[in-house]
Amino acid sequence: MPIPPTLRWLAIARRHPSAWLLAVQLLGVLVYPAMDDTAAGRAAVGTFGIAVLGLALWVVQRSPLGTWLALLLAIPSVVFSIAAVLLGKTGLGITAQLLESLLYFYTAGALIAYMLQDHKVTRDELFAAGATFTLLAWAFAFAFSVCQQWYPGSFLATNQTPFRTWMELLYLSFSLLSGVGLSDVVPVHPQARALVMLAQFCGVMYVALVVSRLVGLTMLEHRQK
Repeated sequence: MPIPPTLRWLAIARRHPSAWLLAVQLLGVLVYPAMDDTAAGRAAVGTFGIAVLGLALWVVQRSPLGTWLALLLAIPSVVFSIAAVLLGKTGLGITAQLLESLLYFYTAGALIAYMLQDHKVTRDELFAAGATFTLLAWAFAFAFSVCQQWYPGSFLATNQTPFRTWMELLYLSFSLLSGVGLSDVVPVHPQARALVMLAQFCGVMYVALVVSRLVGLTMLEHRQK
């Protein structure tokens, strides 16, 4: 009896949750510029972020790290995000962003632990390598956002406004982690520069330790065949 296409797609999704997380985050990179300038767009960004949190929790379940800490970070962050929109309290939004940053860092660590737990590279681990990079980019972007709320004027750009948009901060995060450094956003506050240095360090170490290990294991597997 043939397997229905719906069940086949569900089976593929269950085997490769990292691929879905990576695809959704890359989709966010494309749609964020169209939603960053209006109140409705920012609300849609928040809804999109909640969906990403759900996928992050799904991915964490495959790692050797526990999901209880992820839940402790995800549930309050969603509650604070919704409360910030409904009540118009900036402080609640900052708290939500701080919790989301910590959750993305934890999820990235969980994926790294998942990739390092065996000596055979699977297809899902290759997707996890890309998803981990985007999780780190999101985590630092949220950290940058919290930093500029605590220290206005932490980042300067071509426009002279004291606060950078979410897309500018995400662009800065991708630039730092990739080692390209092609960004017109400049950290000027000491705390902002400290975060930027941590992002640069994480980007270099991720490529040196995690990506290089996956490449080495893949080459070794091909040689043994």
